[in-house]
Amino acid sequence: MRNRASFRFYETPPFMQFSKQPIDIPTQISLLKARGLAFKDEIKSAHYLSNISYYRLRAYTYPFQDNTDVNHPFKGTIHFENIIDLYVFDRKLRILVFDAIEKIEIALRTKLIYHYSLTYGSHLHENSTLYLNNSRFIKDIGDLYKETDRSTETFIKHYFAKYTNPPYPASWMALEVASMGLLSKLFSNLRNCPEKKKVYYDFGLKNYTVLESWLHSICHIRNICAHHGRLWNRRLTAIPQMPNNSVYPFLINRQINPNKIYATLSCMTYILNIISPHNNFNSGIKTLLPTCDLVNMKEMGFPKNWGK
Repeated sequence: MRNRASFRFYETPPFMQFSKQPIDIPTQISLLKARGLAFKDEIKSAHYLSNISYYRLRAYTYPFQDNTDVNHPFKGTIHFENIIDLYVFDRKLRILVFDAIEKIEIALRTKLIYHYSLTYGSHLHENSTLYLNNSRFIKDIGDLYKETDRSTETFIKHYFAKYTNPPYPASWMALEVASMGLLSKLFSNLRNCPEKKKVYYDFGLKNYTVLESWLHSICHIRNICAHHGRLWNRRLTAIPQMPNNSVYPFLINRQINPNKIYATLSCMTYILNIISPHNNFNSGIKTLLPTCDLVNMKEMGFPKNWGK
């Protein structure tokens, strides 16, 4: 049996026994009330807690509690219903962002396949000479083969049923079933060549490292959205690089915090305005923001007069 500790990427703390026990919904409500959270309708609140876990909602109550105190008291008057409003706001934000990322992901696939296949042929993704790091290439292409093997898409099944060589489908089939995370990894490992330049120029950028950082950050956000994680005031670990020289005007106000959501939303807006000129992403954000009283624009990284 493998040692679980071998999988840890952090220092093991001194021995401390976890002793917290599960509590039922009435006790959850009593505990929140003892900490200072107000309730307008406890029956309705119990219904919410039966469908949205107490622990999941903790991510939304946390900013409004004094977490230096072992009892985690609420600061000021906050209602449970306010927390639900914030939870719903965050869900709507994730849906809006996820929809926008879909467009960016499809555009990345299309441009990558188009520009490279015209020069390097149908199986460009298997051409190891195009990549900077061979070890990364071997791992990434192996992951692509795994995703292709798992695929239930008709066009993948058709290729395997009809062709024996090359063993795996052409780029316009194989990369269609690749995750955005894998696409981002493949792109970042590609050497800077005329075809790569065409891809990042198509996204309005003059530096491939900028697009690579944007894709990394967008993939990070996509994973948060896909796993229904908290997004609104998240501190992002994948930080997008701000372009010094873009094809089109980027941001007038550069005094922003790059690890907050506003920075990546700005990068997404820039790309969307190129690939989908009539998109409603920016207007959707403007419409959504005023719908929740607990939303702190500063916590999201939005500067003053951002929408002007």
